[in-house]
Amino acid sequence: MGSGAGHSGAELGCPMVEVTVTPRSSLADRPVRVHVRGLAPSELITLRAWLRDEQGERFQARAFFRADAMGEVDPGYHPALGGSYSGLYPMGLLWFLQPDTPFRRLLKRDVTGSPFRIHVEVFHGVLLVDGPQDRPLASCEAERWFVGAGVQRVPIREGRVRGALFLPPGPGPFPGVVDLFGGAGGLIEFRAGLLASRGFAVLALAFFAYEDLPRTMAQLDLEYFEEATAVLLQHPKVRGPGLGVIGVSKGAEVALAMASFLPLVVATVWINGTAFLHGNPLVYRDLCIPAIPYGVERLLITEMGALDNSAVFNDPRHPMSRSSAIPVERIKGKVLFVVGEADRSLNSKLFARLAMARMPPEQGRILSYPGAGHLIEPPCSPLCSISCIRGSPRPLLWGGEAKAHARAQEHSWKEIIRFLERELGCVSGKL
Repeated sequence: MGSGAGHSGAELGCPMVEVTVTPRSSLADRPVRVHVRGLAPSELITLRAWLRDEQGERFQARAFFRADAMGEVDPGYHPALGGSYSGLYPMGLLWFLQPDTPFRRLLKRDVTGSPFRIHVEVFHGVLLVDGPQDRPLASCEAERWFVGAGVQRVPIREGRVRGALFLPPGPGPFPGVVDLFGGAGGLIEFRAGLLASRGFAVLALAFFAYEDLPRTMAQLDLEYFEEATAVLLQHPKVRGPGLGVIGVSKGAEVALAMASFLPLVVATVWINGTAFLHGNPLVYRDLCIPAIPYGVERLLITEMGALDNSAVFNDPRHPMSRSSAIPVERIKGKVLFVVGEADRSLNSKLFARLAMARMPPEQGRILSYPGAGHLIEPPCSPLCSISCIRGSPRPLLWGGEAKAHARAQEHSWKEIIRFLERELGCVSGKL
């Protein structure tokens, strides 16, 4: 991986200016360096980064800088004066990407076939909007991949189980992890690809609205998830006997239930979920845990036209909610709770504390981040504070403040990797 090859100012009519991104090709959770050289001392410039997702939607960010005495700008050393953000943020041009069309979420679907291609451009002065007449002084392109070299993706259709297994390069065996997302359904694979690039064998698991699975989620059938753990552990490149689970939102609720009932789950990462069954009962063999109904009459519509769900969840401390509690006191493994304190989807901090209160203190740990929203993802993912999802008549409010959320993603990802490595054993095949 080398420095990003760019178009110099000589090609574009400004003979000295050059911009590079180093490395030119990188994993999406790794930092890169943006460097501009050849400017006049103290020259005011706009740095713009943009990409298009797989639907052709453009996401972009821009920041205004003054060159130093050497005629250089490096966002890692020079604070942005304004634009999409201000201050010293080395990865700011990626952290603060926003869609041209409101309420779109930047989400990589085809994680193995292509990267996100980031275009970085330099303009003279403050460029608030750009048109065809605005030619950059210099430009370059960089690739952001969600799988490392040699990572394999294996489609999974075994029994009822549907998903995709990501295997690191090499003979293994590797520690196994089940990866779960939330109430939008379908199959989301970007986090699994990045975890596999860290040496884990990861099953990105769908549980509704995918292929021949039910189109809607009527109940949480824990035997389905038990089957999925068996599929994962039976693979010759997966090391047992225990495995990990990571889930966000509804997926975190499922992950906590798996840890409570399935003794092979020894490490659980819970990201902004609940500790009770909400909306959908849980069934497992002869057991049924009833769900707390959603209080949809308490939905709020924001000035942006989005739905604020935060009051929809009934108070879990009410005596009538006790029968819907996930029995976390049964958990034998360890749990890492990751909380965004500015989560507008649900009061995840309260749910994490209620779960911890019923567990031995040495079995759980809470990472709580002021200013972070609901969708805490791997680092360098831009904040998505509002987006449209399948099944919702309006966009949903996720919450979060961009700078605090970005810092939370950077810190929590490191802690998640350390936690999984510690509880599942050392990994090989890291990229």
